[in-house]
Amino acid sequence: MELSQSQLTLKKALLEYCVNTQSQRVDTSREAMENINEVANDEEPSAEEGFDSFKEQLRNDQDMYARQYNEALNGLNLLRKIQYQLGNETASLGAIIKTNQQNFFFCINIGQFKVGEENFFGMSLESPLAKEMVGKKVGDSFSFRNKTYQIKEIF
Repeated sequence: MELSQSQLTLKKALLEYCVNTQSQRVDTSREAMENINEVANDEEPSAEEGFDSFKEQLRNDQDMYARQYNEALNGLNLLRKIQYQLGNETASLGAIIKTNQQNFFFCINIGQFKVGEENFFGMSLESPLAKEMVGKKVGDSFSFRNKTYQIKEIF
């Protein structure tokens, strides 16, 4: 499926927004991880009773930020695999789906955002709503949480 110039421009803008947002998440989680590592390395052993619980909390924080960093990096890598130049005929990764209820971009969980004058919801294919849409085509409809969605456009 060949995209019109306006579709191509929109898809590129959506992908750029998502990549920039996800890159910020990667940077933020990396910085938090580095800060925790610095605190852990700077702490001197102490005879105080609370020191062990403090070190344990630091380890828990390190683990949490490492998970966030890995999740953010995996999301960024997935975004980089999306080829915005390609059109989609069904609801699949990289597709823009416009419905009577809302506009969606199948990428990763980014949430609601605006590009130009249009609002979009960036979502993972693993989300419950996306699972209802996967494989659907223009003209198809589906229901989710007591709302009926009619697919008007996919590209």
